[in-house]
Amino acid sequence: MPDAPTYTTVRGLLRILERKGHIRHTADGSRFIYAPVLPKAKAGPPALAQVIRTFFDGSPSEAMAALLGSRARLPDEELRRMARLLEQARKGRTDAG
Repeated sequence: MPDAPTYTTVRGLLRILERKGHIRHTADGSRFIYAPVLPKAKAGPPALAQVIRTFFDGSPSEAMAALLGSRARLPDEELRRMARLLEQARKGRTDAG
Protein backbone atom coordinates (compact mmCIF):
# COMPACT_ATOMS: atom_id res chain seq x y z
CA MET A 1 0.00 0.00 0.00
CA PRO A 2 1.53 3.28 -1.01
CA ASP A 3 -0.18 5.21 1.82
CA ALA A 4 -0.95 3.86 5.28
CA PRO A 5 -4.66 3.72 6.15
CA THR A 6 -5.95 6.35 8.54
CA TYR A 7 -6.68 5.64 12.18
CA THR A 8 -10.40 5.98 11.46
CA THR A 9 -10.19 3.46 8.61
CA VAL A 10 -8.40 0.91 10.80
CA ARG A 11 -10.97 1.36 13.57
CA GLY A 12 -13.78 0.89 11.05
CA LEU A 13 -12.22 -2.31 9.68
CA LEU A 14 -11.70 -3.68 13.18
CA ARG A 15 -15.35 -2.91 14.02
CA ILE A 16 -16.49 -4.78 10.88
CA LEU A 17 -14.26 -7.77 11.63
CA GLU A 18 -15.59 -7.88 15.19
CA ARG A 19 -19.22 -7.64 14.02
CA LYS A 20 -18.58 -10.57 11.65
CA GLY A 21 -17.16 -12.62 14.52
CA HIS A 22 -13.54 -12.82 13.29
CA ILE A 23 -11.96 -10.88 16.15
CA ARG A 24 -12.83 -9.83 19.71
CA HIS A 25 -11.49 -7.15 21.97
CA THR A 26 -10.76 -6.57 25.62
CA ALA A 27 -10.38 -3.19 27.24
CA ASP A 28 -7.02 -2.19 28.70
CA GLY A 29 -7.65 1.17 30.24
CA SER A 30 -8.68 3.49 27.43
CA ARG A 31 -7.43 1.20 24.65
CA PHE A 32 -8.77 -1.97 23.10
CA ILE A 33 -6.68 -5.09 22.59
CA TYR A 34 -7.87 -7.13 19.60
CA ALA A 35 -7.36 -10.86 19.16
CA PRO A 36 -8.60 -13.46 16.66
CA VAL A 37 -11.58 -15.57 17.70
CA LEU A 38 -10.17 -18.75 16.17
CA PRO A 39 -6.69 -20.04 16.96
CA LYS A 40 -4.26 -20.10 14.04
CA ALA A 41 -4.47 -23.91 13.72
CA LYS A 42 -8.24 -23.74 13.20
CA ALA A 43 -8.29 -20.64 10.99
CA GLY A 44 -5.51 -21.77 8.65
CA PRO A 45 -7.15 -24.67 6.77
CA PRO A 46 -10.34 -22.79 5.81
CA ALA A 47 -8.29 -19.74 4.79
CA LEU A 48 -6.02 -21.88 2.63
CA ALA A 49 -9.03 -23.63 1.10
CA GLN A 50 -10.42 -20.21 0.14
CA VAL A 51 -7.09 -19.21 -1.46
CA ILE A 52 -7.05 -22.46 -3.44
CA ARG A 53 -10.65 -21.91 -4.61
CA THR A 54 -9.98 -18.29 -5.51
CA PHE A 55 -6.55 -18.42 -7.15
CA PHE A 56 -6.15 -22.03 -8.29
CA ASP A 57 -9.68 -22.95 -9.48
CA GLY A 58 -10.08 -25.27 -6.51
CA SER A 59 -7.07 -27.40 -7.47
CA PRO A 60 -4.65 -28.28 -4.65
CA SER A 61 -2.21 -29.64 -7.25
CA GLU A 62 -2.17 -26.25 -9.01
CA ALA A 63 -1.44 -24.57 -5.66
CA MET A 64 1.37 -27.04 -5.01
CA ALA A 65 2.74 -26.49 -8.52
CA ALA A 66 2.79 -22.74 -7.87
CA LEU A 67 4.57 -23.29 -4.57
CA LEU A 68 7.14 -25.63 -6.08
CA GLY A 69 7.60 -23.35 -9.08
CA SER A 70 8.24 -20.30 -6.95
CA ARG A 71 11.71 -18.81 -6.85
CA ALA A 72 12.11 -19.75 -3.20
CA ARG A 73 14.14 -22.93 -2.77
CA LEU A 74 12.40 -25.31 -0.42
CA PRO A 75 14.66 -27.08 2.05
CA ASP A 76 15.05 -30.84 1.52
CA GLU A 77 13.22 -31.57 4.78
CA GLU A 78 10.19 -29.59 3.56
CA LEU A 79 10.19 -31.55 0.30
CA ARG A 80 10.43 -34.84 2.21
CA ARG A 81 7.55 -33.80 4.46
CA MET A 82 5.46 -32.89 1.42
CA ALA A 83 6.23 -36.30 -0.10
CA ARG A 84 5.13 -38.00 3.16
CA LEU A 85 1.92 -35.97 3.21
CA LEU A 86 1.15 -36.94 -0.38
CA GLU A 87 1.74 -40.60 0.40
CA GLN A 88 -0.50 -40.37 3.47
CA ALA A 89 -3.21 -38.70 1.37
CA ARG A 90 -2.99 -41.57 -1.11
CA LYS A 91 -3.52 -44.02 1.74
CA GLY A 92 -6.41 -41.97 3.16
CA ARG A 93 -4.57 -40.85 6.28
CA THR A 94 -4.59 -37.32 7.56
CA ASP A 95 -2.02 -37.48 10.36
CA ALA A 96 1.22 -35.78 9.38
CA GLY A 97 4.23 -35.29 11.55
